[in-house]
Amino acid sequence: MNKLTLSVAVGDYDRVRPMIDGTVQIDGVDPVFMTLEPEEIFFRAFRHADFDMCELSMSSFTVKTANGDCPYVGVPVFPSRSFRHNSIYVRTDRIKRPEDLKGRRLGVPEYQVTANVWTRAILEDEYGVKPSDVTWVRGGYEQPGRIEKIALNLPPDVRVEDAPATATISGMLADGEIDAVIGPRAPSCFRRHPQVGWLFPDPAAAASTWFGKTRIFPIMHILGIRRSLTERHPWLPVAAMKAFEQAKAQALAKLAEVATSKVTLPFVDEQLHAARRLMGEDFWSYGLEANRHVLEVFLRRHHAEGLSSRLLTPEQLFHSSTHEAHRV
Repeated sequence: MNKLTLSVAVGDYDRVRPMIDGTVQIDGVDPVFMTLEPEEIFFRAFRHADFDMCELSMSSFTVKTANGDCPYVGVPVFPSRSFRHNSIYVRTDRIKRPEDLKGRRLGVPEYQVTANVWTRAILEDEYGVKPSDVTWVRGGYEQPGRIEKIALNLPPDVRVEDAPATATISGMLADGEIDAVIGPRAPSCFRRHPQVGWLFPDPAAAASTWFGKTRIFPIMHILGIRRSLTERHPWLPVAAMKAFEQAKAQALAKLAEVATSKVTLPFVDEQLHAARRLMGEDFWSYGLEANRHVLEVFLRRHHAEGLSSRLLTPEQLFHSSTHEAHRV
């Protein structure tokens, strides 16, 4: 049987590289890998369905799945996860604590990006700052004209406006035209502008405390496979999941090698041990059951914000063959 030649678009992550270099194979697949930035992958996937297999924004995927028009089927592989206490950048001359955001203007690259869903959950659940308490200003971080790639139907009390045609949200923050920015990337004025900084001075400590309370390690991206492919080849989702699990295991094994660090950063071994003490051995888990709690919290929040047209269950996100795994 000839292998399937499939395009695979993912970020350049250590947990994916064993697949990219061929050390780990996807059963029955001859992949053509493209390592691209998330913004490019998501834009091309949701606007044109360019790829056979790719990482997808959890939020955008949920919007499309709830609407019943998503060209991709999900696999419970999570190429990107991140705590988001470091995703709130503020004018430190105006904003001293989360509650100070009420009545302010907050810049976002897109309203519905996954990082912003999680960040808004933190602000509301922990500090009482609701989405309707602020004015949201959409625009590109560094390039004017970024658009919301997914059509939204937000509650009437949520105020969203577009940045001026020639403006960027990084420039608006630096100039004081907005009071804060939330999003998955740092605006370029961060660390350069004397009055722009993190809302939480020690975001790692704040995130660790929050994890101890919620047991949530936020999922950012999931793996998607073109729906038409899974209909013709129902074995493909499990084959992909198996390979991504094997690649992640190899990445973690290399990370734990202390004789020579594989990462250009000091204290890697200490950070790995600290993460496992806080979060358990399998802190970057794949699979439905291991992540049911995180998924349910996200889906409830997403629907409550008016982003998804109906409340989904975790099972509805993923191909049925990935709901359980074999045991030896």
